[in-house]
Amino acid sequence: MSSNIVINDDERIDDLMTDGLKIIQSVDVFRFGIDAVLLSKFCSVPKHGKILDLCSGNGVIPLLLSQRTKAEIKAVEIQERLAEMAIRSIRLNGLDEQIEMIHLDLKEASAYFGIGQFDLVTVNPPYLPIDWGQISENQHVAFARHEVGCTLDDVLVAASKLVTNGGKFAMVYRATRLVDAIEKMRAYRLEPKRIQFVHGRIDLEPQMVLIEGIRNGKPELRIMPPLIIQEAGEPNA
Repeated sequence: MSSNIVINDDERIDDLMTDGLKIIQSVDVFRFGIDAVLLSKFCSVPKHGKILDLCSGNGVIPLLLSQRTKAEIKAVEIQERLAEMAIRSIRLNGLDEQIEMIHLDLKEASAYFGIGQFDLVTVNPPYLPIDWGQISENQHVAFARHEVGCTLDDVLVAASKLVTNGGKFAMVYRATRLVDAIEKMRAYRLEPKRIQFVHGRIDLEPQMVLIEGIRNGKPELRIMPPLIIQEAGEPNA
């Protein structure tokens, strides 16, 4: 792990609680949440080959995936500040040879990488259309929550081009938009194959849904047991 990493005044180093991994975060930008962690555990990861993470933010998903595979991992982030932070986190963990972060608009990713280059594409996209609720004045939060920089269609078009035929695509999304996700995944030939709902408590509606599809896969969907973040009756964290 490299110690020659510059940490800015508004930044801190957080422990990812797995194999000593660390990540650089800032209170001034949108920090990763449990949705990214859950996606990194849910997706089917190839032992070798190539993985791409879209809308990568500060690179938490590539960092976590590096502990599950020897595959080459690429990551794309449109916001330069977050991409730069991710690059420093990758160096901090000594993972430069496995992970590469690219400051890039995902709409340009297929031109940059080429068609059908990845065995797995992951994404934790913005959940809300721009006409849903108030958009944050903080640009980083706005890009993370609302479809300011990309829409669901943009994400799925990119993923469909980038993943190899028979390769896998995995996404975490808002449960209330599940119909949109399934409909559009099929439209872009990313056949949904596994779904898992994420509940804050077993007695509450799911907040998130984890979805995995296969490029040009045959129709057959498995509903996994629900994932409960907090047991009923426990106090809120």
